[in-house]
Amino acid sequence: MEDDVEITDVYDEDDIVVQKTSLKNQDLTSVGVIAGELLSEYGWHLLVVLLVVYLLVHYLSKRRSSQSPQSVASSSPQDSEEVVRRQEAMEISRRKMQEEQDAKAALFREKQKQQEEEKRKQKIENWESMKLGRSSKGASKQSSDDGASSSTSVQPKKDKKPLRGSDYNPLSGEGGSSCSWRPGRRGPSSGG
Repeated sequence: MEDDVEITDVYDEDDIVVQKTSLKNQDLTSVGVIAGELLSEYGWHLLVVLLVVYLLVHYLSKRRSSQSPQSVASSSPQDSEEVVRRQEAMEISRRKMQEEQDAKAALFREKQKQQEEEKRKQKIENWESMKLGRSSKGASKQSSDDGASSSTSVQPKKDKKPLRGSDYNPLSGEGGSSCSWRPGRRGPSSGG
């Protein structure tokens, strides 16, 4: 896709120079112009950044090469024995923790069984008391009281003081307070 384009430059009105050029890719020329502008504005900054990146890569490669002989030496038989010892110690601690957890789980299961057995006994007692004609609530109260403390018995309070006097009637509008609020009159106001 070659296009022949004539470009005319005018230096003077008398001298006209005609050049024939072929433009193949105009997009690349605009990229070159933009790159040139960026280099002219930020050239020193880019140079410093590239220098810092180069020094950083060089430093890291030296550090990596200095550590690699140590890592080869660290895989000696002494270190492998140390790794084996650590793994065995970890395995022993894991077994110990698992045994503790199993013991806790066994205790929990035992407590659960005891609670279920108590509930079953309570249901049997309730059923027996219902057969004998007692209420199940009274039987459960008695059994819970017997289990908690057999020496104390539930007695109602006899010397209760009433909250208000016996002559108090809230519908009468008298008594409790000295407030005498009355609702306003309904309907349209007559002052107008």
